Amino acid sequence: QVRLQESGPGLVKPSQTLSLTCTVSGDSIAAGSYYWSWVRQSPGKGMEWMGASTASGSTYYKPSLKSRTSISRDTSKNQFTLQVTSVTSEDTAVYYCAVGRGLGGTKRSDYDYWGQGTQVTVSS
Repeated sequence: QVRLQESGPGLVKPSQTLSLTCTVSGDSIAAGSYYWSWVRQSPGKGMEWMGASTASGSTYYKPSLKSRTSISRDTSKNQFTLQVTSVTSEDTAVYYCAVGRGLGGTKRSDYDYWGQGTQVTVSS
């Protein structure tokens, strides 16, 4: 079974960079045909797909977030990382890493496995 675990600071100041890491066990992020995604849910809003990385290292981003978002990976640690620059209160959300066979999913059923999620609050 694939397991994903998010980690990172729970509080980020406005204009700073948010950085979260997803540690994966049970499968290799460098093999197969999965899309390793970051998804978030802001208070009172639905799920928002942010971007994904593939086994080959290709990355895909939601167009409206592309200028501030990057996804990188460390295959030696089987981890992939999300960075969001110039954060505002609008970036306050529960952030999830998830894995599935497509891009852009906004429902839990779009993914095969999810992390438990981590709350990130943007506040001074």
